[in-house]
Amino acid sequence: MNFKQLLKETGQYFNQLVNLKEHIDTKAAAENILGGIRFSGPNVFILFFAIIIASLGLNVNSIPVIIGAMLISPLMGPIIGFGLGLGTNDTELVKEALKNLLVMVVISILASTLYFLLTPLSLENPTELLARTNPNIYDVLIALFGGLAGILEISRKEKGTVLSGVAIATALMPPLCTVGYGIAQQNWQYALGAIYLFFINSVFIASATFIMVKYLRYPSVEISNDNKGRLRKAFIYIILVVMLIPGIFSTIDIVRENNIRRSATKLIANNKTIGKSYIYDYKLNLKGKQSTIDLYMAGEQLDKNAREEFYREAELQGFSREQLLFHEEALTVAFNQEELVKDIFRNNEERLRQREMQIDSLENILNTIQEKQDSLLLPTEQITKEIISQYSQISNVTLARGEYLKKDNSIAEQIVVIVKSKENTQLNIDEQSRLSAWLKVRLKTENLVLIADNPKPQTNTNKKKK
Repeated sequence: MNFKQLLKETGQYFNQLVNLKEHIDTKAAAENILGGIRFSGPNVFILFFAIIIASLGLNVNSIPVIIGAMLISPLMGPIIGFGLGLGTNDTELVKEALKNLLVMVVISILASTLYFLLTPLSLENPTELLARTNPNIYDVLIALFGGLAGILEISRKEKGTVLSGVAIATALMPPLCTVGYGIAQQNWQYALGAIYLFFINSVFIASATFIMVKYLRYPSVEISNDNKGRLRKAFIYIILVVMLIPGIFSTIDIVRENNIRRSATKLIANNKTIGKSYIYDYKLNLKGKQSTIDLYMAGEQLDKNAREEFYREAELQGFSREQLLFHEEALTVAFNQEELVKDIFRNNEERLRQREMQIDSLENILNTIQEKQDSLLLPTEQITKEIISQYSQISNVTLARGEYLKKDNSIAEQIVVIVKSKENTQLNIDEQSRLSAWLKVRLKTENLVLIADNPKPQTNTNKKKK
């Protein structure tokens, strides 16, 4: 087989592998999407319940609860319907999808705001909420590829579990809940960041739907009037441009911020110590035309050589001299010396308190172990004295704990007592019975075995000489 033939067969195999025609039913998919757009009756209550569940999950930092809420939520329907409308030039579908999506968003924000106003639960460490306020490039990529997977799943004949995964991955519910939290707490930074994340997710899910609808060649809406058709197409493309331009600029901005954060983290990590000074904290400011880094220093005053060396390291990470703001006089900044000392004392007190708790816990464990050991110890020395005082023929006593197998195959504990007699003496059967009974009373147990180690009587092996 020559190279051209191999290349041709490889291409044919690849085309067959990625062929979608036999697996796609666009008509049934369009009907399914239209059904998901409708927002009335049960969907209203389902959305409300899903928002409350998601808010609870965010409130207690429970990822499984948040995932459950995302699976319940019907928010994905209007967004995919909006993308379908754009792809098929269906302005009525676009309008209906936007209207229902807007209603859903308003209900979601009102429900989450009401929840966070009334909830008695506090948020000591709201990591899941914070994660919904700062969109990054990963959110964009997840929304884009999640949208592609979602519309492809809806379009194929044999349905699977892809939509559930898309609902979890794209995370539309948590940002809306975070908006409600921001409004309830009057934290507008949270609210704006979360609605921004929701907008980014929605734009790229709709864009992915539009791309896949065009690729799969969904039938477009037919219009008899050419002028009306041109107007409709113009309307669709205006909406598409209006939607995509902010999304594209936002994505560029997100990528830029992500790169700056990564470079700043690397710069500080590699240059924690500068000369005889060290960076005990830093603050990255991304607002404005040029980002800046506030560096809070401790130790000795920075000399010229150390400062120049740090500038060179910063330039390698893409930061100019003007972007680096050194704070060496700690009393003039928010992180002043007094606060720093207080923080150190607070941290030390907390560490000492935790260590004391650990010590107390370990002492309790040791006491418990000691008590257990004490209870397991047998008074061998005392018992030996008492037995020998009663039975002069006994020379030694050994006590030990053992186990035995009961008739019901369970294991029980027993005490084994071995008494050794002196030479030329024996402990007879009656004496053994009395000693065993006494030991059971003395040691407060019925599970006791007495073993008498009686020496064998000596026999005279010398034969008489004739």
